[in-house]
Amino acid sequence: MVLCDDVPQLRTLLRYAIDEHADLEVVGEAGDGQAGVDLIESLTPDAVVLDLSMPGLDGLEVIPRIRERSPGTSIIVFSGFTADRMAREALELGADRYLEKGEDIDTVVASIRDAVEHRRVA
Repeated sequence: MVLCDDVPQLRTLLRYAIDEHADLEVVGEAGDGQAGVDLIESLTPDAVVLDLSMPGLDGLEVIPRIRERSPGTSIIVFSGFTADRMAREALELGADRYLEKGEDIDTVVASIRDAVEHRRVA
């Protein structure tokens, strides 16, 4: 999977949490939306964990680009915006899941796994 967030410390935390699970692997990281789109297009990962608030292209602009260029990639939005504020729009644009950054890390990892498995079955 690819981690796309402008906060390096958060990407590091997510990488450590994800790397503890043998069935999940981080294959790339990006600190802004355009770099994320480019990386996803070249790697076609099973999933991307995507922040909404990033420099350049924001997450809402990135979602349709991922859907177009890598339709098999699960998109898990992991945002500091509350779900009632942004989730509907993100999901309508093509995100598979919407998680708030305050979620427990085990819940985040379980949601990532579920989204990847759901997309593989679909």
